[in-house]
Amino acid sequence: MTSPANPLALIAPLIADLAHDLPMELRCQRLLTVLRQLLPCDAAALLRLEGDALVPVSVQGLSPDTLGRRFAVAAHPRLRALLDAPGALRFPLDCALPDPYDGLIEGAAEHLDVHDCMGCALRVDGAQWGLLTLDALDAGRFSGAELALLDTFASLAAATVAATRRLQQLSLRVEDERRRADAYRHGAAPAPATLVGQSPAFRQMAAEIDLVAPADLTVLLTGETGAGKELVARQLHARSGRADKPMVTINCAALPEHLVESELFGHVRGAFSGAVGDRHGKFQMADGGTLFLDEVGELPLAVQAKLLRALQEGQLQRVGSDREHHVDVRLVAATNRDLAAEVKAGRFRADLFHRLSVFPLRVPPLRERGRDVLLLAGSFIEENRRRMGLRGLRLSAAAQDALLAHDWPGNVRELEYLIARAALRARARGDGGTGLASGLGPIVSIEREDLALDAAEAPSTPGGAMAGGTETAAGGTVAACDLRQEVDGFQRRKVEAAIAAHPGNLAAAARALGMDRANLARLAGRLGVAVPRAARRPAG
Repeated sequence: MTSPANPLALIAPLIADLAHDLPMELRCQRLLTVLRQLLPCDAAALLRLEGDALVPVSVQGLSPDTLGRRFAVAAHPRLRALLDAPGALRFPLDCALPDPYDGLIEGAAEHLDVHDCMGCALRVDGAQWGLLTLDALDAGRFSGAELALLDTFASLAAATVAATRRLQQLSLRVEDERRRADAYRHGAAPAPATLVGQSPAFRQMAAEIDLVAPADLTVLLTGETGAGKELVARQLHARSGRADKPMVTINCAALPEHLVESELFGHVRGAFSGAVGDRHGKFQMADGGTLFLDEVGELPLAVQAKLLRALQEGQLQRVGSDREHHVDVRLVAATNRDLAAEVKAGRFRADLFHRLSVFPLRVPPLRERGRDVLLLAGSFIEENRRRMGLRGLRLSAAAQDALLAHDWPGNVRELEYLIARAALRARARGDGGTGLASGLGPIVSIEREDLALDAAEAPSTPGGAMAGGTETAAGGTVAACDLRQEVDGFQRRKVEAAIAAHPGNLAAAARALGMDRANLARLAGRLGVAVPRAARRPAG
């Protein structure tokens, strides 16, 4: 392969870019475009080193889901060798080390392995920053004479990265240093889950997280079930000044009404039956850190008043105690309800609603995030590849199209579980169901049928087409509807039937439904089910 006659003419625009404030994504794409003109190849990638993993910043010629992956250095010996090399490195054609991009190069008729690859570590301000990699499907595409050119280009790439970093806002630089400190502090622990996305909706949410995380304000996260509200709450804590303190989570919907107050504020010995000793509540456990109240809209009104006092004054009392305790807690709350509507209906206190929503932050549903679904899928695929011990796991083009066409009523959580199931099906098909796939085995491809997400239109029925129908995993169809309305309707019918079967005895109706009497009364009130006056009195 011959190099261009005038490499300087190609590099000159990149040098001129150093004087301009350009988005990082645009700079990286320009770098890779020029690199592939200087050294023609099938794929090129720029990866940033984050802790013990390499994260793709920009790619050309690789599958879109590559951007959502994190390549653990310990799991990819070729990437480790490039990081350790003093300069540019080309691997021998007979190198036995698996290539992390095998099967990921676009445009190949088959899931071909990479046959020739080289790369170079980037060092910025004397420290390792990441890697530049070049890959080709043809053996012998590269030669040793081109290593010097790659070394020179890597210096320019490092200068570009350094210039971009110096042009960033001071707040972003401070945040980056905090992330580095967290990485060093928790180096022995597994890397926490991170937010992944590039869509406008995701970028807006990420910008709001960057804005409010260090401000110590109370944040109210709203969004559909499965959209990732808890992960956003963890990001808010990790990027705050309380990151070295505990984050405590409590699901308000999972607690019986008579235990909510004890869980939040604690209790003293003898406060109620079963209180055999003093117990700290979640507020005291989170002192100095962050308390995450999930499904806060499910809190009983009586507890809402005490929560409001704790938020306003930082004072709380354990159940059964007259002594007040001071706590310093940052509160992050989440709900999938419309709390403003709940306030109008009298089911949520207006003053608490305003106190919680000092900074409202909406977590967008997956269907509003466009091609982010492929980035998230790539992240989940890499997790499953490591867990299953596969050499390579990829999405076929048809599978990518199916993911993009799906409406994702269950949001990111649905995608995570779907990828896990699809990976199992793909592995079983790829190794005959033996489960013996290994790091030296074939590359496993997730096909459309592995997803069980046929996007075909629902067939029409004798009564007319089922408009907006959704196909189920069993092959049937259900009419499109609001999930909460369906759940509320089902609960309303069950509650009405139980009350009718036990007239005048709410406790018996609650036992028939397998729930607490007070919870049934609260649920009936929320659903608008009338409870006869005689049934409101406790039995006995």
